[in-house]
Amino acid sequence: MTDQTLRIATRQSRLALWQAEHVAAELRALYPQLDVVLVPMTTQGDRVTDRALAEVGGKGLFIKELELALQENRADIAVHSMKDVPSDMPPGMSIVAMLPRADARDAFVSRRHATFDSLPQGAKVGTSSLRRQCQLKAARPDLEMLLLRGNVETRLRKLDDGQYDAIILASAGLIRLGLAHRITHAIPIDRSLPAVGQAVVGIECRSDDRRSIELVQKLNDRAAWICCSAERAFAQRLQGSCQSPIAGFAELRGADIVLQGVVGDPDGSTVYRSAIDGPAERADALGVELANRLLSEGADVLLAEQRARSP
Repeated sequence: MTDQTLRIATRQSRLALWQAEHVAAELRALYPQLDVVLVPMTTQGDRVTDRALAEVGGKGLFIKELELALQENRADIAVHSMKDVPSDMPPGMSIVAMLPRADARDAFVSRRHATFDSLPQGAKVGTSSLRRQCQLKAARPDLEMLLLRGNVETRLRKLDDGQYDAIILASAGLIRLGLAHRITHAIPIDRSLPAVGQAVVGIECRSDDRRSIELVQKLNDRAAWICCSAERAFAQRLQGSCQSPIAGFAELRGADIVLQGVVGDPDGSTVYRSAIDGPAERADALGVELANRLLSEGADVLLAEQRARSP
């Protein structure tokens, strides 16, 4: 490697490669002399597709191999979906930039039904997310929520094969893959609050790698950074397990930030929900305050029970 090379660790799914290529293109535009190369790899989260993420260690499984590549100097930066990045970063690693947020809403995808509300009683709905399951079961306890794993194309194929009446995916992923036409209905934020960091692409590198940090920080989007920081502070304070449905979504409104949060049971029988607003420069503190509010309302007991059940 030379000083004119930057290596990007990425997963090999089409969506992950799109995100890495997008970052590479932005960097090449900024630094025409820079040789930006991708280092694709398969993660544990990609290999284990027959069980729920909560059973095998949670979303962090999608990034551990990428972080190891950074630690062993086989790559300089890693590109992630921020919703896959745990709120506690490993020692020596930092998120140093976030790209502008895309559409953060969940996408309702169905061949036969126009909206989530029009699903018939007992319909089969596929999702890999306890967060989505919790909120949608709270709205429609009659639905049968079924595990749905695999990459985007695999999930769509399972729907098309008739295994589900509908599936729930991230709108941003479908749009980025040129599959926006498959979105039957974008579920409103107040019905299905997004995951912390949903629709934000983040860039991670070694905390002491000044060269990579300086190259990448020019890509940082202030609004995405502030909003995602509030959401991650909220999640970090809650200290949920991989069995905990947690949602957090922030928006900038002028000089202020509005943060919504949800904590619940996977079956939707218990849901704690609240919102907070304040100056954007207090984003992290507001995230902690909102978490403390939900914890004091009873989410502390719920989360403790879920941690006890966690593998």
